[in-house]
Amino acid sequence: MGKLDDLLAKYKENMTGKLGIKKVDDDLLRAAAKACGPALYKADASTVSSGDPAELERVKKNFLIKKLGLKDSPKLDEGIQNVVDIFGKSNRNKYRAIFYYLLIKEFRKASMFK
Repeated sequence: MGKLDDLLAKYKENMTGKLGIKKVDDDLLRAAAKACGPALYKADASTVSSGDPAELERVKKNFLIKKLGLKDSPKLDEGIQNVVDIFGKSNRNKYRAIFYYLLIKEFRKASMFK
């Protein structure tokens, strides 16, 4: 197995164990991970700091607006907050790939990654 496969296994375990997600779409998780680019392999960049408003703004602009093609609106902030709530505020390991996966699901954009 390669590095990406190792990370995907870790993410899936995190999703089913800690986050209580019963069914994980493996192909969508792989696509979300690839959307992270090289950030996936850097310790600091591989997680989302939900306590940093600038970080959440970057997720909104760079992922939701640029990658997913969504229009800027309060719904984007609500969607990000819903994902933060799924992780739980005290969870320090908000892995970027899982965060993006959950945002893709939240905004029903999975068809873009098929």
